[in-house]
Amino acid sequence: MRIATWNVNGINTRLERLLDWLKSSGTDVLCLQELKCTAEQFPAQALADAGYEAAFTATGRWNGVAVLSRVGLTDPVTALPDAPEFEGVLEPRAVSATCGGVRVWSVYVPNGRDPEHAHYQYKLRWLAALRDTAAREAGGDTPYAILGDFNVAPKDEDVWDISLFENSTHVTDPERDALTALAATGLTELSPRALKYDVAFTFWDYRQLNFPKNRGMRIDHVYANPAFAAAVTDSFVDREARKGKSPSDHAPVVADLDL
Repeated sequence: MRIATWNVNGINTRLERLLDWLKSSGTDVLCLQELKCTAEQFPAQALADAGYEAAFTATGRWNGVAVLSRVGLTDPVTALPDAPEFEGVLEPRAVSATCGGVRVWSVYVPNGRDPEHAHYQYKLRWLAALRDTAAREAGGDTPYAILGDFNVAPKDEDVWDISLFENSTHVTDPERDALTALAATGLTELSPRALKYDVAFTFWDYRQLNFPKNRGMRIDHVYANPAFAAAVTDSFVDREARKGKSPSDHAPVVADLDL
């Protein structure tokens, strides 16, 4: 089984690319983030025509997440339990489903904006809610994973030049401590291999030729329970999907499982 996660940065803007990638990659389950569409705009029929069921939550703007599956999809949950609100709004940042006997969460962790901004504290509260969810759900024999855009680089080498990130989000100790706390629930972060260069970056800003210069960050991750991790035979970042006309600024993270 091939399971992947991808911040698509606008599902309708990137729909043709998405459908082509699903077909060429042979992906069975795909977790998507940053749909940037309303529920009415979600391309359910186009995905169904391609053989994929979908569980999703979306309200427009820059949020929205989905799980796509061609191996069955049951028991969808369209909100993270006890997720905090931001400015009185419960944002669509998490959806889960069971697909082919594997339980997955697709998550889009808040950006945080700036350590002095209220959005940063919101991010930490959101990650705490995610940790609590994992602590309740990740045990047992069912393969289980949380996949998505975490907006956190776990180590200094996960950004192209750590000296440029002083006093910035994505690399602060509290954010990294939140990922450590998530792993402490019994999850292991997969270590995807890079198809090029030394570090498997997953995000490159559109500006200043950052992608061809490989000025990237590794902020998209897969956290797996022992049953999921033991089945993994390979994991990589599909850097090729970041190339070409009108790409997302993220690349898919792929995990192959022997189940």
